[in-house]
Amino acid sequence: MDAMLPRPLDLLRGALLPDGRLVDVAVEGGTVVRIADAGTLRADADRTLDLGGRLLLTAPAEPHAHLDKALSADVIHPPLGDLGSAIAAWSEHAATMTVDDIADRARTQALAMLAAGTTAIRTHVDVLSGHGSATVAEATRGARALVQVRAELAGLMDIELVALAGPWAPDEHIEAVLDLGVDLVGGAPHLAEDPNADVDRLLAIARRRGLGVDLHADESLDGPVTLDHYARAVRDWPRDRQYSAGHAVRLGTLHPERLTEVIADLAAADMGVITLPITNLYLQGWQHPVATPRGLTAIRALLDAGVRVAAGADNVRDPFNPVGRSDAFETASLLVTAGHLTPDEAYVLVSDGARSVMGLPAAGALPGARADFVALDATSVTDAVANAPADRMVVSGGRLVAVTEVRRSVAAPVRETSTPPARSPLPAHENTR
Repeated sequence: MDAMLPRPLDLLRGALLPDGRLVDVAVEGGTVVRIADAGTLRADADRTLDLGGRLLLTAPAEPHAHLDKALSADVIHPPLGDLGSAIAAWSEHAATMTVDDIADRARTQALAMLAAGTTAIRTHVDVLSGHGSATVAEATRGARALVQVRAELAGLMDIELVALAGPWAPDEHIEAVLDLGVDLVGGAPHLAEDPNADVDRLLAIARRRGLGVDLHADESLDGPVTLDHYARAVRDWPRDRQYSAGHAVRLGTLHPERLTEVIADLAAADMGVITLPITNLYLQGWQHPVATPRGLTAIRALLDAGVRVAAGADNVRDPFNPVGRSDAFETASLLVTAGHLTPDEAYVLVSDGARSVMGLPAAGALPGARADFVALDATSVTDAVANAPADRMVVSGGRLVAVTEVRRSVAAPVRETSTPPARSPLPAHENTR
């Protein structure tokens, strides 16, 4: 940790914008107030960050994390496998966790994401009910840990918490988690015996509490579709709350006519959809060894219909995903490779699109926007997504909160000369035919 950070800023000097302009960006109270040609604005040296022509991008936001699960794979040693095997491995381990253990891993993961440029995280936290036999104290362990971490990092990044209630979690446990200050109601209705009934149960709790909703939805390549039921139920709810669905893998397998119907319901409800390429590409398709499906939602169809779409990493090094770099540029790269988006479209989904779905104010190089940025040594968005340079500067709310510097040494190539160097003679038997 650097004791000199966070450092308040009034000016970001010499920033390269994606449109090719080289500019100075003036900041006041955490908000961008002016953008001018590079070298034309002034501020105190100790409140100026000289970017030296680095590419300045809106900082990523992570719309779907699981900080309570992150970095647990080395302890659990889960088998590689699909969603069912991951749930089984996690459920067995979850009974052994303490609040401090959860908080330590969550804090480490959140700071790793901040260092990579992510300044806002929406994280689900399990309602740890077991199969309904846990006490309230046991059921709230994860929530207590993440509420603590949210408070510790409040000056550095925004963290939203979602109560992830399985179908077996009693309402009493969900209410106890929400009482701790958790922001949104969540769950995984597709795992229930009656998925639509579980959607209705969770929505009833949200309505009673006056909260938004973010459900894991239709997280499989086949099976029930709950998204249209969910969307129609909240279509007339207040628009000052967020309603979103993560995964939505099933949309990617629907026939065009059915897909059009579901997307129309999503658009009418202004519901955000969160695609999660890293984890879904890993978890989905194990039962299809030939022509394995991509395991993503219908990203292009959603975008074409004007649905708000975000992209996140989901799990990092836990039973649901054994890898992950805590870096939004990894998510963006996979959206290009597996989702067939352009690099610019992909980066929007992990930045502006994510912030929209999370209900956050706009950020980036625009007067009136929140001064949340990542600056890196790249020449364009495509260059940044392709290479994900490790050298980065991260600004959150107008304050420099992270700097990563990498030193690289590479051997110089041998240059050809007009007289080639002498070569050793071959052994006699190789000179003779």
